[in-house]
Amino acid sequence: MKRATVILFLLSIQFLSAQTDSINAVVPLYKWHQSNRAGLDISEVTFVNWNAGGSNSISALLNVFSEYNYNDLYYKWKNSVRLRYGINKQENQKIRKTEDELELISTIGFRQDTVTNWYYSGRFNFKSQLSNGYNYPDRDNPISRFMAPGYMFVGGGVEYGKNLDKFSVYFSPLTFKATFVLDEALSNAGSFGVEPAIFDDDGNMIKSGERVRSEMGILVTNTYEANVFENINLRNQFSLYTDYLDQFGNIDVDWEIVFDFTVNQYVKATLGSHLRYDDNIKTLVATDVEDEFEERGAKVQWKQLLGVGVIVDF
Repeated sequence: MKRATVILFLLSIQFLSAQTDSINAVVPLYKWHQSNRAGLDISEVTFVNWNAGGSNSISALLNVFSEYNYNDLYYKWKNSVRLRYGINKQENQKIRKTEDELELISTIGFRQDTVTNWYYSGRFNFKSQLSNGYNYPDRDNPISRFMAPGYMFVGGGVEYGKNLDKFSVYFSPLTFKATFVLDEALSNAGSFGVEPAIFDDDGNMIKSGERVRSEMGILVTNTYEANVFENINLRNQFSLYTDYLDQFGNIDVDWEIVFDFTVNQYVKATLGSHLRYDDNIKTLVATDVEDEFEERGAKVQWKQLLGVGVIVDF
C-alpha cells in the first residue's frame, strides 16, 4: 500500500510538471526587452578640373534609436527615444545643419482579455531639437533653438493592433498639446504660434511674448511596418491633430514614410519623406523696409532624405 502511494505521488508530480511545461509553451513568460541601433550616413562629392563645374561637399547624418518595452498577456508598455543630427560642409562655406530632431514616445496599453486586439491606452510624446537653427547664410539670428520649439502631447484613448510592433491605430478624443518657445526673442516675435509681445508706440514692451501655447483636441495616429520585398523594409508614421477650442477642424498633419534597403548586416540605404502642416506656424516674407517682415499663412513643410551608411545594433 505504501509502495502504491509513493508511485501515485511520483506520477502526480510528473503530470503536474508536464502540464506546467505545456502552459509555459503556450503562454511564455514576457519580460522587458531593450534594443538599440545607431547609424551613420555619409555622402561626399569632389570635383577636379570638372568642366561642368560643381562644388566639393561632404555630408553626415547620425541616427540613434533605442527601445525599452514590456509585454505580457494584458499589458504593453512601449518606450522609445530617437535622435537624428546631420551636417553639411560645402567648399568655401561654413558647416551647416541639415537635420536636428529629438523625440521621446511612451505608450502604455491594457486589454481586458487575450482575444481582443483593442487596448485602452495612454500616450506621451515629446519633440524638440538640440542646436540652433538658422535661415542660412544668416547666422546671427536663430530661427529655432532647443525647446523653441518643443512639442508635448499627453492623452488617453484606444489603440487597435493585432501586432502593435508592426501595425497600430491610436485614437485619443482628449489630448493635451503644449508648444514651448522658451527663447525670449522667438517668443516675443510670436514664433511657432505663441502670442507675440505687445509694444507701445515708442517701442517699449508692455507685455512679453507667450512662452507656452496650450491646446486640447483630438489625436489620431497610425504606425505601420512591413517587409515589402526581400531586404526592403517600409516604416510609416502618420498623425492628425485638431484643437477643440481654436478653429476646430483645422488639422495638423505629420506624415513620415521611410524605406530601408538592407545590403548586409552593417550596410543599408535609406530613402525617406517627411511632410508636415501646422496652421499655427506662419511664414514671414520680407517687406520693402529693412529688417521688417510681413506674416503670411502657413505652408506645407516637406523634407526628403536619401543616404547610404553603416548601422550597428547593440
